[in-house]
Amino acid sequence: MRSIFNLVFAIPALIVLARWLSPLPLPLWAEIPAGFLMIAASQFHLWSRLSSGSVFAPEFPRLVVILFNWAFGALLLLAVFQLALDLGALLTMLVRREVIREPALLRYAIAGLAAVLAGIGVASALRVPPIKDVTVAIRDLPPSFDGYQIVQLTDLHISRLFTPQWAQAVVERANASGADVIVVTGDFIDGSVEMRRDDVAPLRQLRAPDGVYAIPGNHEYFFDYGAWMRHLSSMGFRMLTNAHAVIPRGGDRLVVAGVTDLSAPSVGEAGPDLTLALRGAPADAPIILLDHQPRKARDAAARGVALQLSGHTHGGMIRGLDRLVARGNAGFVSGQYAVGGMTLYVSNGTGLWPGFALRLGVPSEITRFTLRPMP
Repeated sequence: MRSIFNLVFAIPALIVLARWLSPLPLPLWAEIPAGFLMIAASQFHLWSRLSSGSVFAPEFPRLVVILFNWAFGALLLLAVFQLALDLGALLTMLVRREVIREPALLRYAIAGLAAVLAGIGVASALRVPPIKDVTVAIRDLPPSFDGYQIVQLTDLHISRLFTPQWAQAVVERANASGADVIVVTGDFIDGSVEMRRDDVAPLRQLRAPDGVYAIPGNHEYFFDYGAWMRHLSSMGFRMLTNAHAVIPRGGDRLVVAGVTDLSAPSVGEAGPDLTLALRGAPADAPIILLDHQPRKARDAAARGVALQLSGHTHGGMIRGLDRLVARGNAGFVSGQYAVGGMTLYVSNGTGLWPGFALRLGVPSEITRFTLRPMP
C-alpha cells in the first residue's frame, strides 16, 4: 500500500520528466540533476514518513515544509499544463495534417506559470483566515436565539506548517468575533500529543459566553485518538463524541450535538451514532450538528437536524479539483447546501493538511453564523 501511495505521488514528476524536461534542448549535466530534484520533490510524503513515522506529519523546519509544498504543487500544475499543451498540439496536427513541435519558449513559460501559481497557492493556504459571515434561517428558532452567533473553526491541522503563532492569531480572531459559542469540527492536528503539545497550547485561550465545543476529525484517529481526546478535554474543549449539549436562553433551548468521524471504526473506535448523540435531547429545541465529514448529511436531515456544520473537504483546495473532491463526499464540497429542509454548511477549512498546502480560488475561512428564524 505504501509503495502504491508513493507511486501515485510520483506520477506528476514522471509526466514532467517525459513530456516537459526530456524534449528541452538542455545538456545532460543540467537535465540529470533537474530530474533527480523533481523525483525528490514528488516523494515529499515518503520523506515525511521517514521524519515522523507518518505521511501526515512532516517533521522538518517550517521553511523546508513550505518549499516541499511549493515544489510538489509546481510539479502537479506543470504536469497539468504540459498535458494541456500536448493535447493542443495533437489537435493542431490533426487539423493541419502536419507534424509540429512545441517551442521550448512555450515550455519555459508554462513552467514559470506553474511556479508562480504554486507560490500563490502556498501563500494563500498559510494566511490567517478572515471572518466569513453566513446567515442561516432555522425553522422554529426560539425568539431568544434570533441573532445567535456561532463561530466555526475546522481543519486547523496544527503542525510544523501551521505553527503556535498561527494558532494564536486564529484564536485572537475567533475570540474577537463576538460569537456566543465557538465550535471546532475536527482535524485539530497532524502529529502526536508529544509532538504537538506546545503547538496546540494557544487553543486553550478560546473563549465564548456559551462555551467551546468540538468533535474529532479523521486525523485525530491517525495519532492515538484516546490521547488526543483526553488532552483536548483538559484544554477546555467540551468534546461531543456522539453526545450533545443544551444551551439555554431563558425558557428556550438550543441543542449542539456532535458525532465521531466515519473513519473511527477502521482503528477500533466507535463510529458516528446520531441516535446516541441525540438521546435525551429536548424534542422542541433546534439541533445544530457537528459532523466532520459531510457525506451523511441526508441522514441528519431525516433526523430533524436544523443545521449541520462540517469540514474535511478543504473546499477542494484548487478550483476545478473541487469537482473531484465533491464526488468523494456525496456531492458536498464547499459552502451552503439545502438538504431535505436542513442547512448543511461545508467550510473550506481554517488550515490545511501540510502534505498538500495549496489554495487556488478556494480561500480558507473562520466562519461566523448568525441564526435567524425561518420566514
